[in-house]
Amino acid sequence: MSLVNSNIKKSKTIPSNFYYSQSLFNGIKENLFPKYWQFVCDQRQLNNHGDAFPYEFIENFIEEPLLLVNNDNTINSMSNVCTHRGNILVENPMNLNNGIICRYHGRKFDSCGKFKFMPKCEDVENFPSEHDNLQNIPVKKWKQFYFTSINPEIKFNELIKEMDERVGWMPIESFTFSKERSKEYIVNANWALYCDNYLEGFHIPFVHQGLTENLNYAEYNTEIFKYSNLQLGVGKGNEFCFNLPSDSVDYNKKIAAYYFWLFPNLMFNFYPWGLSINIVIPIGPEKTKVKFLSYIWDESKLNTGAGAELDKVEQEDEEIVEQVQKGVKSRFYDRGHFSPTMEKGVHHFHLLLSKFISDN
Repeated sequence: MSLVNSNIKKSKTIPSNFYYSQSLFNGIKENLFPKYWQFVCDQRQLNNHGDAFPYEFIENFIEEPLLLVNNDNTINSMSNVCTHRGNILVENPMNLNNGIICRYHGRKFDSCGKFKFMPKCEDVENFPSEHDNLQNIPVKKWKQFYFTSINPEIKFNELIKEMDERVGWMPIESFTFSKERSKEYIVNANWALYCDNYLEGFHIPFVHQGLTENLNYAEYNTEIFKYSNLQLGVGKGNEFCFNLPSDSVDYNKKIAAYYFWLFPNLMFNFYPWGLSINIVIPIGPEKTKVKFLSYIWDESKLNTGAGAELDKVEQEDEEIVEQVQKGVKSRFYDRGHFSPTMEKGVHHFHLLLSKFISDN
């Protein structure tokens, strides 16, 4: 029996110890995150044949060294660890027109990760074998963005389908990355508490007075999909809203923001000025890093509407989430009921988490 009832009217939240248990935190690291898709980078790093982008699967958390390589415009993702003695092969973004060469003992691989050469190994038996190639892992591209998974439990399209259908009309491939507007935050709270807070607009009139000036709270709505959900931010007027195409399902609505969440930890926030990608990175049971990556569509619409003052909104969220982190450890608190109308996104998240919790 699931810890979280599929009927939100009967359901309670996940047990509070999920938010501070070291053993459950270790469990998600080994058994949950490697099975789902993670954002890696955008197309800027991989424009030319031979371009290589080294990365960790999830920095500061699952520090598996991996590598993306452009091989004649086919992007390959592979282990970034030499199969000889375990050296890291590529330490910085670079071009690998001559293949991948380990600087420790000279072992060489092609740009697909296949073993090519190793000096002084002529007499080695049963060599080379499949184990001498670099392990390949799945990589997918959506618009200008690359995603990977170590051992995917779901198909990438199952994760991205609804977002693509809803906002794919935007010229996302031409959105321009803004280093100046991209930031990182450290939050003294569990990663899932941060997601809980993101997944409901229930708190907006209580925590975000500035947002209430731009969003029509009465029409705020959450749509649930299999591995994602959408919060639809409806504006109070047309001034700071999307100019939607006539074939959009939202045509004639005053849409100020599309807030998409992709299980377990990715947030794609679309505004008339562009896109803010939020990546929620667990560091410890009670510490989280959140990366904000900003991509500009229309610079003239910056600092307007629901997409204005994101730093202020973030600080307001952090303050309340850190207070909740203290509260969930109380001996007098364990689980609470959901609001059936306002906390559908949190309930959906907890349903997905409950399978993992039950298995551990």
